Amino acid sequence: MKKKSPHNLPLEFPLKKVMETEIGMVYFYDNIVVVEAKEGIIMSYKTGFSILLKGLSYMGNRPWVYISNRLHSYSIKPTDYKYLNKVPTLRAVGVVNYNEVGHANAELEAKFCKKPFQTFDNILDAVIWGGTYL
Repeated sequence: MKKKSPHNLPLEFPLKKVMETEIGMVYFYDNIVVVEAKEGIIMSYKTGFSILLKGLSYMGNRPWVYISNRLHSYSIKPTDYKYLNKVPTLRAVGVVNYNEVGHANAELEAKFCKKPFQTFDNILDAVIWGGTYL
């Protein structure tokens, strides 16, 4: 039985796996990974390391795109993008924000990320964009 996507994506983006973690939800759509962090957490290499390891284990050697769907307010340590920059299978980073402050914060984060980085107003545009890097 196919999993139902909470993001209402078209059928060409099938949901393959869902992980509930201590810092949020992780959704695997073939080669696109969508993360929705919990309200108030601090997203950093330290807090996200276990998720990164589980995700890399699941993805194997396949190229993938990371999309942060920012439904909630939380803190990010932008200097920790240096660790994502070293992941060879990560092709691009997309950030979905739902307010102007979120977009401004993502613009700052982009300065620390060496991978292609783009902000969006909705998850569908982010997923379609991500597919262009696979």
